[in-house]
Amino acid sequence: MSAEAVVTMDGWCALHDTRIFDWASWKMAAEEQRKEAVEEFKAIIEKWESVEEAEKGSQAMYKVVGNKADLMFIFFRPTMEELEEIQRELNKSKIGDYLIPGYSYVSIVEMTLHNPMDEGRDRELDPRTKARLNPIIPKWEHACFYPMARRRWKDANWFAISKEERTKLLYEHGMTGRKYAGKVKEIITGSIGLDEYEWGVSLFAHDPLQFKKIVYEMRFDDVTAVYGEFGDFMIGNYMPKEDVATYFAL
Repeated sequence: MSAEAVVTMDGWCALHDTRIFDWASWKMAAEEQRKEAVEEFKAIIEKWESVEEAEKGSQAMYKVVGNKADLMFIFFRPTMEELEEIQRELNKSKIGDYLIPGYSYVSIVEMTLHNPMDEGRDRELDPRTKARLNPIIPKWEHACFYPMARRRWKDANWFAISKEERTKLLYEHGMTGRKYAGKVKEIITGSIGLDEYEWGVSLFAHDPLQFKKIVYEMRFDDVTAVYGEFGDFMIGNYMPKEDVATYFAL
């Protein structure tokens, strides 16, 4: 008999987009060209911000630490069409001439419909549900993104155990996460059928040490120790629009 599938509630579409900046070509460009590119880019960011102010999406930009990329963009929008439009506008912009596509991850904000952590309440009736399905990215100083999946090993197949057992394991996992309330904010997106892994995890914190602490502690939960598989981690420092000119200055 097959295990029962989890019913999810789904919200905004998500795109994690990393870029390598062509600093060599940027240095060769005329100063006026660089200035025009930065001003145009700031205008694009202002357009994104107006969407967030209207609560029709959210986004943030990060300076990546390490050599995996230079910049990471996180976008949430109601539709995949809007995500593609954002990506195309960025590529066609003057600054886009120097943004070399790196890693990308496509997913959709996800919540399970029922969870014992909600003490029997139906999430569809919870006033917090909309905010969690259509999240505004917290503009905290640091972000961490990683994709993950569940194992399908012969003796550890997440998709073969009962729904009750999965719920129990996730509840224990969630209790670990609750210890970091106020220190780490988390947005979970589902990517089954959309990208290489099965979920994307976006974490936000004032202190990047909290990423290390929460992920390390969660590795000892059975749901991770027995069933967890992870892709590469991406760490970035938040860059507001006001810092854009300084970032690209030579």
